[in-house]
Amino acid sequence: MAIVSGPDLAGPRPRRARADTPPADAALAAKAIEIHRLLCQVYGCPIPYFHSPDPLSELVSSLLSHRTRNAESGRAFKALRVRFPDWEAVRDAPVAVVETAIAGVTWPELKAPRIQAVLRTVAERHGALSLDFLRGMTVPHARAWLESIPGIGPKTSAAVLAFSLLRMPALPVDSHHHRVAQRLGLVGPRIDVGPSHPILRAQLPADWSAQDLYDNHEVLMLHGQAVCHYRNPACGACVLLDLCPTGRARNG
Repeated sequence: MAIVSGPDLAGPRPRRARADTPPADAALAAKAIEIHRLLCQVYGCPIPYFHSPDPLSELVSSLLSHRTRNAESGRAFKALRVRFPDWEAVRDAPVAVVETAIAGVTWPELKAPRIQAVLRTVAERHGALSLDFLRGMTVPHARAWLESIPGIGPKTSAAVLAFSLLRMPALPVDSHHHRVAQRLGLVGPRIDVGPSHPILRAQLPADWSAQDLYDNHEVLMLHGQAVCHYRNPACGACVLLDLCPTGRARNG
């Protein structure tokens, strides 16, 4: 299963409202669209959404998933839902009780107080423990609002908008997606997951729907899991070989 990465557990840092997505290089944009087309033929677009949580639940789920395998973070999320009646109870519980409930994830001693702090901040800033109001914002403003909360980075903000019932057109980038994009030359070798978000989004049409962007994330992620492995990628069996400088170099 996937191990997701991101800077989201970092401490407080200054934020600013997102500017409009910067223009992409035309050749890279054309390449990104062709990659999308080829991978959609392989993995079958449109891809059904894998779950439909409310946005606050998606936020907690995403915070649990950092540097943690999907199976463990999923079990931890279910443990919270069984142990506590609602997210208000998670917010107000002794931190040790929350930490015990999520013991299977990586760094539960950091994630328990971080989740509680994020829940408190949402309630303080919005006046209620809900993120449904984000539906009335543009994607850049919704992401800026979320990322102004310490502990929420680009991957988490995009996941909340894209994976939850909000179904907003945001592009999450996980470790598999990022690895495939780097090997294809869509992002540079020194660009980390967080900074890759606006670059990869800018390469795709501005008018793409939430489903289009979800498909793009999913096909790149699935390709990273099935073919473009972290170690020993199966370049000879890759439908993208002709577009991939890394694969061509590996194949001589």
